Amino acid sequence: MKRTPFLIFFLLTQLLSAQVQDKVDFTHAKVFVEPIPQEKKIKGTVTYAFDVLKDVDSIFLDAHNMTFSKVELDGESTSYTNTNKSLIIQNKFRKGEEHQLELTYTTQPKQTVYFLGWDDTVVGNEQIWTQGQGKYTSHWLPSFDDMMEKVEFDLTIVFNDGYSVVSNGRLFEKQTMSGKTKWSFDIQKPMSSYLVAFAIGNFEKETVHSTSGVPIELYYEPKDSLKVESTYRYSQHIFDFLEQEIGVPYPWQNYKQIPVQDFLYAGMENTGATIFSNTLVVDSIAFKDKNYVNVNAHELAHQWFGNLVTEQSGAHHWLHEGFATFYAYLAEKNIFGDEYYYWHLLETAQALANFSGEGNGEALTNSNAGSLTFYEKGAWALVMLKERVGDSNFKQGIKNYLDKYAYENVTIPDFMWEMEKASGMKLSDFEETWLQESEFPFEKVETFLIEKSPSIKTYFELQNQIGDDLASAESILQEKWNTLHSEELKHHLILDYGTHLSTQTISKMLGTENLKVRQSLALSVDKIPQEIQLNFEELLDDKSYITLESALYKLWTDFPESRKKYLNKTNGIIGFPNKNIRLLWLTLALVTPEYNSELKPKYFEELSNYTSSEFHFEVRLLAFQYLKGIGGFDDVSLKNLVEACSHHVWHFKKSSRQILKEFLKNEDSMARLKALYPLLNQEEQQYLDKTLGK
Repeated sequence: MKRTPFLIFFLLTQLLSAQVQDKVDFTHAKVFVEPIPQEKKIKGTVTYAFDVLKDVDSIFLDAHNMTFSKVELDGESTSYTNTNKSLIIQNKFRKGEEHQLELTYTTQPKQTVYFLGWDDTVVGNEQIWTQGQGKYTSHWLPSFDDMMEKVEFDLTIVFNDGYSVVSNGRLFEKQTMSGKTKWSFDIQKPMSSYLVAFAIGNFEKETVHSTSGVPIELYYEPKDSLKVESTYRYSQHIFDFLEQEIGVPYPWQNYKQIPVQDFLYAGMENTGATIFSNTLVVDSIAFKDKNYVNVNAHELAHQWFGNLVTEQSGAHHWLHEGFATFYAYLAEKNIFGDEYYYWHLLETAQALANFSGEGNGEALTNSNAGSLTFYEKGAWALVMLKERVGDSNFKQGIKNYLDKYAYENVTIPDFMWEMEKASGMKLSDFEETWLQESEFPFEKVETFLIEKSPSIKTYFELQNQIGDDLASAESILQEKWNTLHSEELKHHLILDYGTHLSTQTISKMLGTENLKVRQSLALSVDKIPQEIQLNFEELLDDKSYITLESALYKLWTDFPESRKKYLNKTNGIIGFPNKNIRLLWLTLALVTPEYNSELKPKYFEELSNYTSSEFHFEVRLLAFQYLKGIGGFDDVSLKNLVEACSHHVWHFKKSSRQILKEFLKNEDSMARLKALYPLLNQEEQQYLDKTLGK
C-alpha cells in the first residue's frame, strides 16, 4: 500500500467530511458477507461498478474501523488511504469511464450489526441482525452514508447450516457447502445504503400473496408458531389497501417481515425486508391492546415513501416519516373504522398541542426536529393537505410524485409542486402553517375533527359543559350516557372523569359496559370501594392484559384479606411479551407474607432470572424495577444489572444505569459490587470503574 503523507491525509479527510461525491455514480454492488458470531466480526468482499461523470482525482467510500486485505481497481492493486472512517482511492478518473472497485475487508462493528444469544447457554435463541438507520451501514459494509448515492445491491451471505438468512430482494440461490450455507439475493433496483440489511436466526416462515401477486414472507421463531395469525393479522389486507390507496404498484420483488430480539425501535423499513421488534409478536388477547398493525402498515408504506423516493437530506425527513405515519393511519381506518381513526388523531393532536404549548414546537422543515414532529405533526399535515385539495387531487399528486421521482432523491418543494399541479391550487399558505410554523394549529384541528366525527363533537361539548366544575361530571354524564353509542367516546370520558363517579355508577358500568369501557374503569378508579369489590373482581376475567394488570394490583392493594384468592386466580398468566402480568404476580407473591412461604425462594429465583440477557430488554427492565422496589437484588440480578449498563438499546442502558446509581446509595452496595468485579467482562469492568470513580 502506498502511504499518503500526513498533510495530504489531513486535507483529504477534512474535504471528505464536507463534500458530496457527485462526479462519479456507483451503480451496482456485488456483496459477499460472512458473519463470525463468536468474534462479533464481519468478513466481506464487495465489488462496485461506477461511472465517471466528471474528471476527478479521487473517490471515496464510507468505511468505519475496517481492515482491508485487498483494494483493486479494474483487477489491479491501487493506492488508497484508510482513515478508519473512509476509504479514499487516488487515481486519475476521466469523464465517461467505467470502472470496477473490489474490496476485501474485515471489521468488528461497534454498532449497526448486533450479535445476540451467542454467549449464553440457551439453545436456539441466537440471532444476528442489522439496523442501518440513516447512515450506519458503513460500519459493516464499505458504502455511502449519503442517501443521494443509490446503488443496486446484490448480497450473498454465508453462514452456518441450521439457520435462516434473510436479506433484501429475491433469494435466487441457496447452496450448502461444508457445514455452511450460501444464500444469494438479487434486488434489481437501486436503493440507498442505509436500507441494506440482513437477519440471521432460528426462523420459520409462512408466505401469502397480495392480490397483485407479490410474495409476502412472514417470519417467526418456532416457539411463536401459535402467535403467527394474531401477529400478522391483516398483513395481506394492509398490502392490498396501500397499493390501491397510493395508486402505484409495490416497487420491489417481494416483501419480508422478520421479528428480532432487542431491536432498537419498533421496526425498520429495509428495502423489501422489514425488521421489527419481537415484542410485537402477540397472542389474540394482547392483540386487542397492543398489536403489530400500525407498525406493519407504517413500515410497508415506507417501501414507497423513503425507499422508492428518498429524501435528499434531514430537512426533508417529513417525506419519509410523516407519509408512513399518515398511510398507516389510513390503513387502520380501513380496518378498524372511522371512530378509531379520528380518536387516534385527536390523541396525537393533544400530544402535539401540549408539546407546542410548552414552547417546544418544531417546524417540519427543521432537520433537528424530534419524532413527535416528523411522525405525528407530519401525518397531520397530510390529513389537512388531503382535506384542502380533495381526495382525487391528492391521490393524483401522490401518484405523479412517486412516478416522477422513482428511485431518486427528493425535496419538499418537489412534492409540493406536484400537489399544486395536480390540484391547480397555490399552497403557499398551507406550507407556511403546516411545514414552516413551529406552533401546532390545534384550533384548526379541533374544527376539522368536530366536523368529521359526531362523537368527538359530543366529547368537546361535554368537556365545555363540565368545565372546571368536576362535581357536576357525574350528573351530566348520567344524563347523556344512554344516548352515547361510541365506545371510544365512553372510554375517553371515563379516563377523564372516572375518579368523580359514584360507587353506584361504577358498579352499573362494570355490569353493563364492554371490554374497552371496563378497561378505562380499571385504569381510572384510584381506590376500590368495598361495595363494588365483587364487581371489580370480575375484571380479572376480562380478555385484556392491561385491564388484568391494573385490576390485580388494585384489588391486591385494597383488599389484603383476599390476596391469596387473587394470586391463586392469576397464577400462570404471562401477559404481553414483556411478561407484565407474570412479573407483577411474582412481586406480589413475594411481598405477601402469608402466601406460599415454602415457594418464595422459587418465586424470587424466577424473578431474578428474568433480568438475564436471554430475555428481552423490556422484560429485564420490569424485573429490575420490581427487584429495586422490594430491595431484592441478589448476585445474579446485580451482575445482570451491571451488564445492562452497556446494552445497545440506549434507553434501557440509561434506565439500568439510573437503577445502579440508586443501588449504590446503600451502605453495603460497594462491597457487593467489588465482590462481583472479577466475574465481569472488560467493558463491564471499565464502566464500573468509571461509575465507582476509580
